[in-house]
Amino acid sequence: MPSSATPAGPPHRAPLQRLLLRSLVLLLPPLITACGVGCAGWTPWTSRERALKNAELYGPTANQRIKKIEEDAKQARSADGTRQVEFTRGLAETMLAEHDARVRCEIVAAAADFDTASALAICRGGLQDPDDRVRLRACEVWKQRGGEEAVQLLATRYRTDRDLDVRLRAVKMLGELKDQQAIPVLAEALENPDPAVQYRAVAALKEVSGRDLGNDVNAWREWAADPSRAQPWSIAETFRKLF
Repeated sequence: MPSSATPAGPPHRAPLQRLLLRSLVLLLPPLITACGVGCAGWTPWTSRERALKNAELYGPTANQRIKKIEEDAKQARSADGTRQVEFTRGLAETMLAEHDARVRCEIVAAAADFDTASALAICRGGLQDPDDRVRLRACEVWKQRGGEEAVQLLATRYRTDRDLDVRLRAVKMLGELKDQQAIPVLAEALENPDPAVQYRAVAALKEVSGRDLGNDVNAWREWAADPSRAQPWSIAETFRKLF
């Protein structure tokens, strides 16, 4: 009758296990010693050392590049014309090579303070940047620069930009320019089917005209059709709307 006992494993398994265990025991002391010596002589990098090492390997980070632009722009603002030309020329070269939109935003903002050919080219180019964040910043820069060209460029940005936020920003900046030349493009914006655009156009016309005809789009359409025929605004006009 066959036995029910579990058959024993291969006769060589137990000696092999003992051999492996003995080898492990023999290896542990040198490993522990080596680890102790290595750890005793190791010190962690400081954040500054790590930043310097990373800059050496990969170049400055976006934040570091932004900080450098801010510092250089601050120095250039108080420098003579020759230094400003050199600075903005270098800024234009950096703009062409820069891949991070945040840094390009800072470049456009820095260029706003300079009246050089390179600074002007940067501000114009910012309005056509592939990233909408840069175009938004460029709209603000042209409000800061002002003048007839600002009206023309912001009007073009409203009429042609593919991004609604950029178009709204252009309309807002046209209002903040408070330039009568912006009235025709703001009148166009009143005809836009998007209520957000109409609302922004009304707010901008309030800025340009110095009037408050409320939020009635038709009232603003009538005014924008011929601003010269409108009666001068008075404080009574505001009080009448309250009753």
